[in-house]
Amino acid sequence: MRLLIAEDDARLRELLERGLGQAGYVLDAVGRGDDALDMLRYGDYAAAIIDWRMPGLDGAAVITEARRRGVRTPCLMLTARDDPVDRIAGLDAGSDDYMVKPFDFDELLARIRALLRRRPHAADPLRFGALLIDPERREASIGEARLALTPTEFALLEALIRRAPDAVARRQLVASGWPDAVDDVRANLVEVHIARLRAKLAPGSFAIESQRRGHYRLVPR
Repeated sequence: MRLLIAEDDARLRELLERGLGQAGYVLDAVGRGDDALDMLRYGDYAAAIIDWRMPGLDGAAVITEARRRGVRTPCLMLTARDDPVDRIAGLDAGSDDYMVKPFDFDELLARIRALLRRRPHAADPLRFGALLIDPERREASIGEARLALTPTEFALLEALIRRAPDAVARRQLVASGWPDAVDDVRANLVEVHIARLRAKLAPGSFAIESQRRGHYRLVPR
């Protein structure tokens, strides 16, 4: 399962990545609240661990805005704030759980397992014109025609359709298509997979535009 970690303390973020990775989770990690909001909006996460105090947006603002935009990902707020008023504020912002630093890692794992039991059992299909993808079944179609996509192509298409008609940054595509090896993926590898995906979408009159600064956009033709 794939989790999002949003924590501005680089040392703690690395510890969480290492520990959760050893527990069998696939991870994306960011250090800014605005980046966390982007990842929540356009990524498919089983759960998220969100630090309260971050640059860009604080954790409460991230979760509040994510909920306003319809994001249902279960979120655990991680913070040094321990006053009852802070706990209430975090939960009222839309957090599903709350842990105070310092924390016991085994308890964190148990709370994540509890969050995963509460998450919706099926992800809603995503539609952009005649293009339809089913994240639960990992299937895509244009009208009645089923698209034969590799797992990486499906992940890239899902990231594109979640933001369509807006553009998606290459780093977000990398996080979607190669979650286990984000730092090792080069721009030309992304372009190769995008080219293959373009060829499969073309008969159904959809295209992927390359834009400035390494962005891509799904558009009808």
